Amino acid sequence: MGTVLTVRVVKLGGNELDRADWLAACASALQAAGPVVVVHGGGKAVDALSRRLGLPVEKRDGLRVTTPEVAEVVELVLAGPANRAVVVALRRAGLDAVGLSGVDGGLLTARQLAGGFGQVGAITEVRASLLQSLLLAGLTPVVAPVAPDASGTPLNVNADDAAAAVAAALRAEELLFVSDVAGVAVGGVPQPSLAAGEIEALIDRGVATNGMAAKLRAAARALHTGARAVRIGDLDVLTSRTAGTRIFAATPQPA
Repeated sequence: MGTVLTVRVVKLGGNELDRADWLAACASALQAAGPVVVVHGGGKAVDALSRRLGLPVEKRDGLRVTTPEVAEVVELVLAGPANRAVVVALRRAGLDAVGLSGVDGGLLTARQLAGGFGQVGAITEVRASLLQSLLLAGLTPVVAPVAPDASGTPLNVNADDAAAAVAAALRAEELLFVSDVAGVAVGGVPQPSLAAGEIEALIDRGVATNGMAAKLRAAARALHTGARAVRIGDLDVLTSRTAGTRIFAATPQPA
């Protein structure tokens, strides 16, 4: 492809997608973000529908245990109302957003994880050229993290991991994990920065657990595989270069 854009990848927390005011504020902030790819979660809505259908809601290490029945719910929610909510909010703010899942256009390919998680996958391939084509056409891709394996079976991919894979494939200028949490706190103290090499120690000490542990691991993976910078925070990270917690690939050198 002749022209390659400088891109930011923004991962939106699934627990915030049912808050119209939060989504509207996010969409407004993204107007000035330049070329951006949005990846979203939807765990809260998946939990709600699973319970309504009498299906188990089980998570381990920040990952959802996904039976074939739960996999159908995940695909229905993420590629349906969750994706649509983000697209509608962005379009209302003036962004030409287009929704797609990892299945569409062969955007994402995954392999099933070991460890008894069921239909849970890790991304093995991202069709970056498809995202670049959409961006060059002036569109804002909104990606639901459902991806097929080599046989075509849809797998539930943790949205943080999907965003990390997309950011790495695009060599993104920055990957932003956006939720209602202002950043990473250690001992109750917000951290302006963390080295990727510190992450496993924080998890082992119980400082980062569940969803935050998965997010931090995804951040480190993104840096090690191609993303140029990663920050974790709330909506302020979309408008301020100093907001949130910046994750570094290596321990920052003393000034």
